[in-house]
Amino acid sequence: MTFDLTAELAATRLLAVIRGTDTAAAIATGTALLAEGVRVVEVALTTPGALDAIAAIQASAPAGSLVGAGTVLTPAAVADVAAAGAQFVVTPAVVDSIPEAVRRGLPVAAGALTPTEAYTAIRMGAAVVKLFPASSGGPAYLKALRDPFPDIPFVAVGGVGLAELPGYFAAGAIAVGVGGPLVGDAASGGDLDALRERARAYLAATS
Repeated sequence: MTFDLTAELAATRLLAVIRGTDTAAAIATGTALLAEGVRVVEVALTTPGALDAIAAIQASAPAGSLVGAGTVLTPAAVADVAAAGAQFVVTPAVVDSIPEAVRRGLPVAAGALTPTEAYTAIRMGAAVVKLFPASSGGPAYLKALRDPFPDIPFVAVGGVGLAELPGYFAAGAIAVGVGGPLVGDAASGGDLDALRERARAYLAATS
């Protein structure tokens, strides 16, 4: 499947971040999110059995969905997630996995906080910059970053609750990445019905 990660994120405006303590629960979480209409999800490699979860979620994902891997730090990890079927890579920082993913043709959402990191990530071939943790500076910080870098596509990630969405979009984020406020404890065995309700609320807020 050939796709433009930047365009997909700009269209859907929501990236769901799955980070949990149980493989089966992570799979159930990803499956539920996609069934509710979330189109882009990532499974953090800090989740036990993350590679199996990525493969399982990808295998049953609706057409047009994207399933990626998060917290990908090394070239070896890129090889692992590619083998598991991940369609894109997310990092928490400017790390060695970025050029390796680019070499393999996997789009990267690269974590960055400072102007230097954001510029470096794009120079390394990242498709988008994941402003992380976005909550450390909020929408005002994102706007300040975008002033000198208007062409860098930023995705705000980290502590982005429903109430914060309008501010980040107004500051120029093409999308938001949401873990805890959306996923809650579902990926650790929590309530999937509550997860679905939160997913519907985020989808309504980003549509």
